[in-house]
Amino acid sequence: MNEFDLRHIWHPYTSLTRPLPCYEVTEASGVHLTLADGRQLVDGMSSWWACIHGYRVPELDAAATDQLGRMSHVMFGGITHQPAIRLCQKLVEIAPKGLDRVFLADSGSVAVEVALKMAQQYWHAKGTPRTRFVSLRRGYHGDTFGAMSVCDPDGGMHELYKGFLPEHYFVEAPSCRFHDEWDEQCVVELATLMADHHEEIAAIVLEPIVQGAGGMRFYHPRYLQWVRALCDEFGVLLIADEIATGFGRTGQLFACDWAGIRPDIMCLGKAITGGYLTLSATLTTEQVATTICEGKAGVFMHGPTFMGNPLACAVACASIDLLLSSPWQARVKGIEAQLRGELLPLKAHAAVANVRVLGAIGVVELHKPVDVALIQRRFVELGAWIRPFGKLVYLMPPFVITSDELRVLTRAIATVLEEKICTG
Repeated sequence: MNEFDLRHIWHPYTSLTRPLPCYEVTEASGVHLTLADGRQLVDGMSSWWACIHGYRVPELDAAATDQLGRMSHVMFGGITHQPAIRLCQKLVEIAPKGLDRVFLADSGSVAVEVALKMAQQYWHAKGTPRTRFVSLRRGYHGDTFGAMSVCDPDGGMHELYKGFLPEHYFVEAPSCRFHDEWDEQCVVELATLMADHHEEIAAIVLEPIVQGAGGMRFYHPRYLQWVRALCDEFGVLLIADEIATGFGRTGQLFACDWAGIRPDIMCLGKAITGGYLTLSATLTTEQVATTICEGKAGVFMHGPTFMGNPLACAVACASIDLLLSSPWQARVKGIEAQLRGELLPLKAHAAVANVRVLGAIGVVELHKPVDVALIQRRFVELGAWIRPFGKLVYLMPPFVITSDELRVLTRAIATVLEEKICTG
């Protein structure tokens, strides 16, 4: 482990006084990460769900190289360029119909911030300001302050900011799982809340179908349909956070497609550039955009320095083209079938509370939180890069992974369970 890194560099969700092991990567290619000591690991994380095509992808490398030969960045204020225009055209073409106004930003958290600001500015422009949002418990929407305010208020990562964050409404996440029979009791709490408080609610914010970093739970598509209907009935906006689920991860291009619904605002990020560069997009409807722009401010009040970065936009265009021209649906179905075959039997293990699979997502939920340092070390020894959190050991591999490479990951999980080292 690099001593300077150990003493001076803060990694995500880690302590500088009690650091976790940190493995130096010198190269990445295909679905493999090469460590400084020469060991190769099969990547089961897609670098936090972004690198859906794997690493050192010729088409994306070429797009980046070509754009570097033209310009890497120009401000987006008063200037436009073809990479941004092409990207926004592609997003409008593939998004649920009607989401045809696009705001480009820097990261997933910022995309959520933008969505929240859009909703609030929309109601302000209508002359009926609304400042409250409704979100699902166990949800996760990012680490910036607005995004944190709509994350789970008690069991989530941001509980220590309670009292500083604005307070919003939270309802229980639907208990009806994706493959269960639908139960309308799942929407009673939300329906009651909407009936009682809709005049102060700007929008409902949720992760469609898959609650990601808040617990990796998959819920029934009918819930989304009910949420859309309630928003229509009570005149509330619907914000879909597709940052983790967008671009095919669940088996549909967007998770909203499972329910056949269109949100009023949709957030995209992570896989938008295939993991090459940070970029996000917030899409909304003409009606929302026009209302905002006809309000007192006359403009939408947000503008990141690196908004519409040409290099990121060019790579995003290439990534979307590569995805759509590939047999991505067949690949995701193949990953899902193999994850079902190799992970579901782990339910029988005494340490396992639940196993669930949807698309290219496989989750093994344990009864107790994992010892991250211990389990990570063993995964590395087994040639697998898997990054658990809490009680969850999960896989979100690149779509291009082979069955043999995926088997390295599933066998690694089975091995740590057999060796009883998950929780120390």
